[in-house]
Amino acid sequence: MAMTKSTATILGGSLIAGLAFLGLLLGDAAVKFRELERTVAVKGLAEREVPADIVIWPIQFTTANNDVSKLYVAIEQSFHKIGSFLAEQGIKESEITVSTPAITDKSAQAYGNNVRAEFRYTAKQTVTVYSKDIATVHKAMRALSNLGKQGIVFSGNDYQATTEYLFTQLNDLKPKMIEEATRKARAVAQKFAEDSESKLGKIKKAKQGQFSISPRDKNNPHIKKIRVVSTVEYYLSD
Repeated sequence: MAMTKSTATILGGSLIAGLAFLGLLLGDAAVKFRELERTVAVKGLAEREVPADIVIWPIQFTTANNDVSKLYVAIEQSFHKIGSFLAEQGIKESEITVSTPAITDKSAQAYGNNVRAEFRYTAKQTVTVYSKDIATVHKAMRALSNLGKQGIVFSGNDYQATTEYLFTQLNDLKPKMIEEATRKARAVAQKFAEDSESKLGKIKKAKQGQFSISPRDKNNPHIKKIRVVSTVEYYLSD
């Protein structure tokens, strides 16, 4: 039987109305679901203090002369004195590197006043110690004045001459620190649940923060503070 135009119109209207009603039901169900889905987001902190396992110690020295050839001789002599000193302190030759000397010709500089410098040429060179034996390096640092007594002039104000301390075993600490941070976060969430007369459920989502490594304080850069903050969201139920 052929469907009349009026019948098709009625069926179409009924279908639209039905879909609209279904949409309202589903929308209402979604709202109720969101109302029932209660969560709490908390943070957990884990910290460690560990000794650095690598030290980078730059020994920067300067020398000056009016004769550039004599300047290079003085540089070489200073380097050999530093090398002998470090060997006496127990630092291995494989742990020592030396940079190319930086030579400055003051007469070629286009700035400055008209006062003539005492020495035309100045040189700066850096001998760097890269070692895992931090105790031995610290011992050598304390004895560095012995080199000064031999006529070596150190340039310690340059930021490139700052001693660095590294900690390279972070991957060994990560699992336990993440576990600790998560455990502390759960303890906070549990307290919140108890205070709100709720029950703590499963984890909805979790986010591990970035691990940070920094000196414990400015006077002890060889002691590192490691920290991580984990953010965890838990379900709550009555």
